Amino acid sequence: MDAETLDLARWQFALTAGGHFLLVALTLGLATILAVLQTWATVRGGGGTAERLVRYWGRLYVINYGVGIVTGILMEFQLGMAWAGLGHYAGDAFGSSLALETVLAFFVESTFLALWLLGWDRFNRWVHLATLWVVTLTAYLSAYWILVANGFLNHPRGHRETADGRLELADPVALLANPNTLLAFGHVTAGALLTAAVFMAGVSAFHLVKNREEPDGFFRRSLRVGVFTALPALFVTVTFGGVQLAAIREWQPGKAATLDHDTAELARVQAEMVARFGPGDYLPDAALTRGAGLTMLLAFALLTLPLLASGLLALWPWAVRRLRVWHLTLMALVPLPYVAMIAGWVFREAGRQPWVVYGLLRTEDAVSQVSATQMRLSLAVFGPLFFVLIAVNWWLLLRAAGRGPHRTDLRVG
Repeated sequence: MDAETLDLARWQFALTAGGHFLLVALTLGLATILAVLQTWATVRGGGGTAERLVRYWGRLYVINYGVGIVTGILMEFQLGMAWAGLGHYAGDAFGSSLALETVLAFFVESTFLALWLLGWDRFNRWVHLATLWVVTLTAYLSAYWILVANGFLNHPRGHRETADGRLELADPVALLANPNTLLAFGHVTAGALLTAAVFMAGVSAFHLVKNREEPDGFFRRSLRVGVFTALPALFVTVTFGGVQLAAIREWQPGKAATLDHDTAELARVQAEMVARFGPGDYLPDAALTRGAGLTMLLAFALLTLPLLASGLLALWPWAVRRLRVWHLTLMALVPLPYVAMIAGWVFREAGRQPWVVYGLLRTEDAVSQVSATQMRLSLAVFGPLFFVLIAVNWWLLLRAAGRGPHRTDLRVG
């Protein structure tokens, strides 16, 4: 495989997977908040501000979910086109997890989301609540199955090699309980909740800055929900991230040594890999790995103090209504969880290079047998398409968010 084709394939995967990941983060987090809010509204007998919050934020959730489904289909399509070597070598070991994710995301989750949308004022309120909880739980299961596959790539477990040199599943429990998967699942789901909570607080702050508060204190309440959700989500995200950073010293010592600038450890890892696999460069790109890791840490650091202060200010009614400097700060925080999530993903994926299945399959051997011209054409299609989808998604989100709750009540039919 020539270097240009490999680089183009990696860029295509980075752009498509990264774009889809940004949508998933908000979708997963908003689903959780919506399920809790609707549970509260249902327990109280339905109606009221809590139900209005569900209807308003539910509209934004549906927009983001719809575009996310499209980007997910396109991402899987390009994965099959550009990375056939990975499927041929290791598909029998972890491919079932991707199949289960497809069933959950495109069938179960989408079906129950449709029932939730159509069920307003039609279903019993407890039945309607149950449809949303099914949507939320299947979203978590979908994320888990994706991370089962990703955990296998980063820390292969539960496989054996066949006579023809391919991998197959030997121990399903080892695959499903892979510690790399479980730690990543906790980190990603908490990060998704943080992303949605900061988004909710920032949008609410925007309406308060514009003096668009509703008579029932709608945006003051949603601002508090966002702030008080973001604080524990930040703590859990950072905790799981710290545990993962400690674990990679055992699982991927080259990545840890690269982040630490430990030249002695880098030399040891390189020498060990050469002894095992023959001549080659077995260390990740230093600039990319360090840059992504430090960007992730910086984004979390910039979130911490404002969110801690917000937890105190949210208890002060005057500040929630009138403190414009705080409102503007909350609006400015909205991009930071996205930056942290993408930087963390780049750190995770780039740091295991040159392996696509760590220690088993090199990235250059996983690419489909295509020419550089074909990959350029593919990237020229997928790149602009994803850019348009992301731009349309944010245009629709901001448009719906700016209209206020009275115009976005999720009534269907």
